[in-house]
Amino acid sequence: MATIAIFHSVLGLRAIELATVARFQARGHSVFAPDLFEGRTAATVEEGFAIMEQVGWPLICDRARAALEQAPSTTVLLGFSMGAGVVSSIWPERRQASGIVLLHGLASVPANLDPRVPVQVHLADPDPFALPSQLHEWMRLAAASGMEMYRYPGLGHFFTDPSLNDFDADGAELVWDRVSRFLDTVDHGAKAQS
Repeated sequence: MATIAIFHSVLGLRAIELATVARFQARGHSVFAPDLFEGRTAATVEEGFAIMEQVGWPLICDRARAALEQAPSTTVLLGFSMGAGVVSSIWPERRQASGIVLLHGLASVPANLDPRVPVQVHLADPDPFALPSQLHEWMRLAAASGMEMYRYPGLGHFFTDPSLNDFDADGAELVWDRVSRFLDTVDHGAKAQS
């Protein structure tokens, strides 16, 4: 089965990430979610950005790298919102990753992107945190590479989190179904190559 690293949003490591760990562990995967804020959580996005600035982006990414030190090079990288930015920052160093999943967030497309690595993206449509330039680049990449990019019209930014006003049960169920099938495909491909 796949090994999966889950990187949390700007709100910190909370119930949504822990529930996602449990969800995929129940399917037989090895899953972990490092706490990039070392125990700090935020009640609002504004508080979260303040924590992110206090910790600093370089240290956040260094903590993510440290969490991956003992993980297989093929570990799937999954990021929620800010965590998608973390994934994009460390992805160029993890070229053997079996897959990339970005939920509720985008960042710059890595310059040395390996087209053989499967990628799945899930975004609200529109998403206030997806910069138009980034969205355009990811959509261009999806059209050219066959990357899976899903947009969810009319939903709020973090619609998979039951604790937030953005939550949409139908949208969340669709995301988890798609991500589960993606991870099963990644696992099947890894077995086929071994």
